Amino acid sequence: MTYGSLPAGGYPGSSKWLHWLVALCVIIAVPVGIALPRLDPGPTADSLYNLHKSLGALIFLLMVLRIVNRFTVGAPAPEPGLAAWKRVASSAVHGLLYVLLIVQPIVGYLANSAFGASTPFFGIFTIPPAVAQNEALSNNLFALHRLIGITLALLVLIHVGAALQHYFIEKDGVLQRMLPQAFGGK
Repeated sequence: MTYGSLPAGGYPGSSKWLHWLVALCVIIAVPVGIALPRLDPGPTADSLYNLHKSLGALIFLLMVLRIVNRFTVGAPAPEPGLAAWKRVASSAVHGLLYVLLIVQPIVGYLANSAFGASTPFFGIFTIPPAVAQNEALSNNLFALHRLIGITLALLVLIHVGAALQHYFIEKDGVLQRMLPQAFGGK
């Protein structure tokens, strides 16, 4: 991701809000997605499937807003003193997170459409199917959806682990750049 013209320091409030909203959605969607295949059919499973699909659609929408936000308000320059390899690693992880958080909901939606299931959005409306029902396509897309989900979960763990490492070990202010001011952010 490219950096805007902001000086080193904290991210703008809009960036922080969008980041933490996506994080909350992912923190809920990933465990629900892992649990879904293990549930017996019934009202609980149906509700969790609908929640998972709704969160996926919301994540997609929030990620589009994050990209627009990133290009309109920018991002601060890298934390001063951060080693070049850490800047490269950070950019790679962030870039992959952005790409996969856009691609994952699309793949899930296409898989769901090919399966022939509805895609509700928090009970407000239903998103129409994108493709005709096709069992083979659905199976392949759901397999890809699971693989992307595992990759996303690993990237989130790396992202959170690196942030905590910066906070507790490096004590360099990297985590504070994305924290709200109420939690010690810049």
